[in-house]
Amino acid sequence: MHSLYAMTSFCLSSAKSVTASANSSSSDPIALDFRRSVPARLLSAPGPDDATLQRMLRSAVRVPDHGKRVPFRFIRIAGPVRDRMGEALVEILLRRDPDASEAVLDKERQRFSHAPLVLTVVAVLDPDDRQIPEQERLLSAGCTCFALLQAAQSLGFGASWLTGWPAYDPEVHALLGLSAHERVAGFIHIGTPTAEAPERDRPDPRALLSDLSL
Repeated sequence: MHSLYAMTSFCLSSAKSVTASANSSSSDPIALDFRRSVPARLLSAPGPDDATLQRMLRSAVRVPDHGKRVPFRFIRIAGPVRDRMGEALVEILLRRDPDASEAVLDKERQRFSHAPLVLTVVAVLDPDDRQIPEQERLLSAGCTCFALLQAAQSLGFGASWLTGWPAYDPEVHALLGLSAHERVAGFIHIGTPTAEAPERDRPDPRALLSDLSL
């Protein structure tokens, strides 16, 4: 933990800028280089206790937030309610597709049951806010999703940011108690990894960067 903090901290005790000294051609890894999503099916108990969860959230809310709107909130899905949520998804799906296979239904039944904790990140998009564009507020909520992944991993847990059809379904929104001006930014599954998180190919940033020429 100390080494992770050292890699991500800034020297704030001096008035002198650290930007020049930070510029380097070194390829030494920084904290973000170790970030990996752990598939929900590989997450198990134990999950974070109440105090650890609050610690995660304290870090997760440190996101860019134009106008200080705090356009997000969190809904905890834990314990038996995870299974009840899965059964509710099955009922919704069967109403729309009575011929859905048992394999499909079982996948929905287990959707929230692998990780011991699933945090629903809700984007709160006040329609009367004419000053801060809705997209900026939605992006702030999305930033909390990514920050939660970082906080979970830094505290020794695995996490995954998922959506799927439940994130956009009006009946699921009703189950979650969302208002008309709220959206699901993501379901953050958090728990203890049962296997090493797989790495995947990452894009080459050199292919993504261009210079503006006027």
